[in-house]
Amino acid sequence: QVQLVESGGGLVQAGGSLRLSCAASGRTFSTYSMGWFRQAPGKEREFVGTTTKISTTFYADSVKGRFTISRDNAKNTVYLQMNSLKPEDTAVYYCAAKSGYYGGSRPGAFDYWGQGTQVTVSS
Repeated sequence: QVQLVESGGGLVQAGGSLRLSCAASGRTFSTYSMGWFRQAPGKEREFVGTTTKISTTFYADSVKGRFTISRDNAKNTVYLQMNSLKPEDTAVYYCAAKSGYYGGSRPGAFDYWGQGTQVTVSS
């Protein structure tokens, strides 16, 4: 069992930056692939990016070049650095974990989820 807690959300102007953190509890964090998803009101939850247990990263086309995922296994924490934010990035951002190897970008591929943190980008 893994518990995830997101933090770092808030209100930012377009073009600004935020860094989200996801703190994980569990004794095997380093063996998990970690993902970030987001969900805007009235929309489906969508994939943002992921980092595998060997720190290979994958990103959605909509955020590629602007967002960066990293992990610190010593701190059991994964980060989402968001730069050049746009109003369309406004959403609740969720951290997710999957045991073992990366299994795809679908939400159903992940085993554990945090409660989310709100990111609002003003125009």
